[in-house]
Amino acid sequence: MNITITEVGPRDGLQSEKNFVSTDRKVQLIDAIFASGIRCVEATSFVSPAAVPQMSDAAEVLKAIRRPEGAVVSVLAPNARGAHDAIRAGADELVAFVSASPTHNQKNLNRSITDSLTNIEGLAELASQQGIALRAAIATAFGCPFEGNIDVKSVVGIAQAFAGMGIQHITLADTTGMATPNIVRSVSASVRNAVPEARLSLHFHNTRGLGLLNVAAGIDLEISAYESSVAGVGGCPFAPGATGNVCTEDLVHYLHEEGHSTGIDLDALIQAAWLLEETLGRPLPGQVMRAGKRLRRHDADAAPTARARQAP
Repeated sequence: MNITITEVGPRDGLQSEKNFVSTDRKVQLIDAIFASGIRCVEATSFVSPAAVPQMSDAAEVLKAIRRPEGAVVSVLAPNARGAHDAIRAGADELVAFVSASPTHNQKNLNRSITDSLTNIEGLAELASQQGIALRAAIATAFGCPFEGNIDVKSVVGIAQAFAGMGIQHITLADTTGMATPNIVRSVSASVRNAVPEARLSLHFHNTRGLGLLNVAAGIDLEISAYESSVAGVGGCPFAPGATGNVCTEDLVHYLHEEGHSTGIDLDALIQAAWLLEETLGRPLPGQVMRAGKRLRRHDADAAPTARARQAP
């Protein structure tokens, strides 16, 4: 299967970092991600600098990155003002979201689900007028840290509302890592049956170590688009216990080992992960960036040899 990966690290991964990452470093990271063969990058967000200081240089980032042929640069734009600013800065795709959990939606967006859908409807009209793509995401689609299990009917209802707005690309997001393979299969199949014309993407976090298992469940349903974060950084700042996204290098390694195609150079992607670790100045969760590919060879002479046990 040909798998499309959208890299969300520059936005979802960096948004909660306390220390400001320079514009130059953000641009270097995005350029390195594109150099690996990834062609879809969620680069930044056009939100209030007071709310998310890390994204205060959104316009400068968009103007500085080098876009290879076929690149799609998407940005989070939660309202009309952010959308207008993103379009002026040269975004290729806008991203908006609503949570399937009323409590999480209130915590994250400070509004009701109904109000959020009304807002996204306005964004859909704006995107259509401006000739720019709009992708809509459903947060906490597989579980909420405040409300527990989410009724699949709620997720389906939001997806149908998106489809009614003419939105063709819908992401089901496991915002806090509560998904399991069974839940992924149930929710994803229900949404696909309800809106068969929509293109579905899945967005997982690895909070409880099930990220790649959930990807496998999605592939069982022949869903071919996934979102992940370089070096496994990220986590929702408004959800207790949420940790990083599924790591892009780990995901690509798994997909290649399973015989799927991504068009991504894993070695180059690992270099991007090391660049991010150097930038943030701390060890990051990615595993393949340290272990290397499965068939990575080591010099036997350089490895220690067990000593023979001495007779008593």
